[in-house]
Amino acid sequence: MPPQERKRRWRRIVLVLGIAMVLLVGAAAAFVAMRQPGDVSNPEVEFRAEPSQTPDTELEPDAPGKKKTDPVDRFIWAQYGYTRDRRRYLPLKKPPRPPFREIWQYQGRVLLEFPPVIGGKRLYLLNDNGVLYSLDKHTGRVRWRRKLGALAAASPAYANGKVYVVLLQRSLNGAGAGSGRVVALDGKKGKILWSSKLASRSESSPLVADGRVYFGSENGTVYAMDAGDGDVRWRFHAQGAVKGGLALADGKLYFGDYGGRAYAIRQSNGASVWRSSTSGTRFGFGAGNFYSTPAVAFGRVYMGNTDGRVYSFAASSGKLAWSKSTGGYVYASPAVAQVPGGRPLVYIGSYSGRFYALDARSGDVRWSRGGNGKISGGASVIGDIVYYADLGNRRTIGLDARNGRKVYEHERGSYNPVVSDGETIYLTGYHALYGLRPLTADDKVKRREAKKARAARSSPALTVADESQIFFHSAAVIVLKPPSVATLVSGPAVSLGQERRKETSASACLSSAQPAISLKEMGAIATRCSFCGPVPAAHAASRPAAASQAATPDRTVQRIIE
Repeated sequence: MPPQERKRRWRRIVLVLGIAMVLLVGAAAAFVAMRQPGDVSNPEVEFRAEPSQTPDTELEPDAPGKKKTDPVDRFIWAQYGYTRDRRRYLPLKKPPRPPFREIWQYQGRVLLEFPPVIGGKRLYLLNDNGVLYSLDKHTGRVRWRRKLGALAAASPAYANGKVYVVLLQRSLNGAGAGSGRVVALDGKKGKILWSSKLASRSESSPLVADGRVYFGSENGTVYAMDAGDGDVRWRFHAQGAVKGGLALADGKLYFGDYGGRAYAIRQSNGASVWRSSTSGTRFGFGAGNFYSTPAVAFGRVYMGNTDGRVYSFAASSGKLAWSKSTGGYVYASPAVAQVPGGRPLVYIGSYSGRFYALDARSGDVRWSRGGNGKISGGASVIGDIVYYADLGNRRTIGLDARNGRKVYEHERGSYNPVVSDGETIYLTGYHALYGLRPLTADDKVKRREAKKARAARSSPALTVADESQIFFHSAAVIVLKPPSVATLVSGPAVSLGQERRKETSASACLSSAQPAISLKEMGAIATRCSFCGPVPAAHAASRPAAASQAATPDRTVQRIIE
């Protein structure tokens, strides 16, 4: 075959192979797209009712032979999500309710992406630079600090007087930059008890149960380590990165991976119980990634996904019960609760800026609240109030968990905002931690008195005569009363008035003043403006007619009159 013919034939082969490859890729993409799940609702999937009484909280034991300690000082919020099944719900008969007063604040310089855990009188807080702090929960005072690594994005765990920490990176450079570490420390002094290097990075908030520490990692390995010495008891290999924490219920560990798959494995040996995808099938294509730490409740597993949906699987079989679209990424971990007087609900936020309360059985929206920036972190239910952080506006919102009515707002917030010991709210801001308690009766009296004092300073005292009129002078409020002298009664516009005195004629001044309220139809005639000087007689005489066209009273004016 001539060389030119061989070249032409080779080009045709390459072209045909290229077209075939494009067609195959297109077909695969179309197949995947067709398999992407829409909203699903299978409410007949197993759903278990649960007792409605308030369970006992976990407490540290009193020291033998010593005086009994206040239960609040023995309270334990042991891991991210509070309970081992990660419901993020603290049921209380008498929960701390707003309004709150700040009793202390801890100010840092580094991002606080995850909240602290509570071990008796201490808070244990891990910042994003890999520094672990022990804080006195009554004062916010730092008891000790330990630099454990270069990067972290998880809450620690607390058990039996020890603190367990998982790190994303051991160092910023070198071999430690690509791998993490798990560390156990003495909770009282901060002494490192044991440490183990990991083969990859980890941001999976650890769970301690029955003498073992459980967490996932970015290479897909799930670890069960001995809590006493760090020895690995078993490993499980998922098909994608395991970034969220593991939830424990009924002897099984539940989690999702960065391939859109959900898993249940045995706590005892790591053996697989079930694996399911977001399409609800064992070997189907998964959509998005599970960064969310699951919550297990009512016989279901609940997780958010970066495909913008919230998913519910049967805890026993992995069957998809429902999925619900939110309009944005769902990195958040869900809170699941049935508060007194309410129904079982799943509380979760989305990057769409909307916060949802979903029916735990069916996934139907029971209520939702918009007006937020992106919501990235998980919510917490304390008593009957659900708290979440608006990352876009860096604030924390508290809503009535039954109906979504707003009951609280704090000017600071970022990711995962609130934990509590039942007496104090510990609120995590962007790089600060706050201790908040409900106002006492004396606090409320002092706050009312302070409010009155501020109002008096900003608005001089005023007695309004029957024949007076009130006018708006730009941003100021002017009272015109016999003997025809204009008096400024709103503070904010003083500088504006002084500036206008130099450049505005008296005629222009009063002609721009809009009547706000008329106490008497006869009105009053002003012959002098406190800002602008004498008023021309002809213009002053024309003002009573304008006064009859009184506008709707402004709030500032109403406050003065009342």
